[in-house]
Amino acid sequence: MAYDKELADRVRDALSGEHQVREVKMFGSLAFMVNGKMAATANPDGRLMLRCDPERTDALLERDGAEWPEMRGKLMSKGWIVVADYGIETEEAFDSWMAEALDYNKKVSGSDD
Repeated sequence: MAYDKELADRVRDALSGEHQVREVKMFGSLAFMVNGKMAATANPDGRLMLRCDPERTDALLERDGAEWPEMRGKLMSKGWIVVADYGIETEEAFDSWMAEALDYNKKVSGSDD
């Protein structure tokens, strides 16, 4: 199954002002690398997975649609969140999730842009 193209377009739009954005197809998803680090993925089922500050993971998991992602049946480490399609329906909700990903990306990549 291919990644959700509409979601990928939304992520592309959100990253349009960022430097060094690269798209990589992996595991049926489309990953968006910003400054050489994975920031978000558009998954086949319309879910957005993003990399976030591990210290914020617990608080972010309380938001609507947020879940702890699994890979091969095991929970991923803190610093990753997957958001169901209903948790990113509004532009405000989607933008806030993308802001979390980009804020953390700047922190780990040493980018001040």
